[in-house]
Amino acid sequence: MDFATLLGLLFGLSLVVGAIFLGGALNVFINVPGMMIVIGGTLASICVAFPFEEVIQAFTAGFKMFTSRKVKVKEVINIMVKVAEISRREGLLALENVQTENALLKKSCQLIADNADPQLIRDTLVIEITSMKRRHKVGQEVFKRLAGLAPSFGMMGTLIGLVQMLSRLDDPKSIGPAMAVAILTTFYGSLMATIIFIPIAAKLRARTLQEQLHLEVIFEGAKSILENNNPRLVYEKLSSFLPPKERE
Repeated sequence: MDFATLLGLLFGLSLVVGAIFLGGALNVFINVPGMMIVIGGTLASICVAFPFEEVIQAFTAGFKMFTSRKVKVKEVINIMVKVAEISRREGLLALENVQTENALLKKSCQLIADNADPQLIRDTLVIEITSMKRRHKVGQEVFKRLAGLAPSFGMMGTLIGLVQMLSRLDDPKSIGPAMAVAILTTFYGSLMATIIFIPIAAKLRARTLQEQLHLEVIFEGAKSILENNNPRLVYEKLSSFLPPKERE
């Protein structure tokens, strides 16, 4: 689980809720019609802007940020060194029997076992990175669009509330509460965009860059094993992906 993402979200929401408690009652900030306009309108518009399967894909990717563990580059390097040790001890063909849930690592082991040309490995890397970026870009674009739609529907709800307020100007006592309700929808839209949608879009982009780095490590490791399956030399080459303080 990515505790940093979960902690950041909970901390941001707790600060907002805490500020509300310090300034007054929490129930003043609860308005069901406003939530219906902002949440319902935002979700409806995103389904119009994107195919439904892409929306589901984006929300699935956003959910995985909280449940999946962040894999460090050093762990990927250590895995490739272990692959080099197996190839050196048992031969390249032994890599066909390597069991792993990582499809990319499995593919690289297969390429090594087939004694593939380094240029083929490079071409495979380019195709994998391009395909991965295309898939991840969908999720990023969905959350970026959500970040723009939520404040817009918040403003729409505010306008609806103002119209309803102006229609009751004959009752001065109702103006203050009606104005507060009208502004709440803008608050909902800004809160959702600032604390949820924009950070998730940024985190998805960071995950894309991280996965791209993992791909480069895996395929550079595969090339190194084909050129010289000395585990120490493989590590020396792949350690260039690490900051100097993390190198052994």
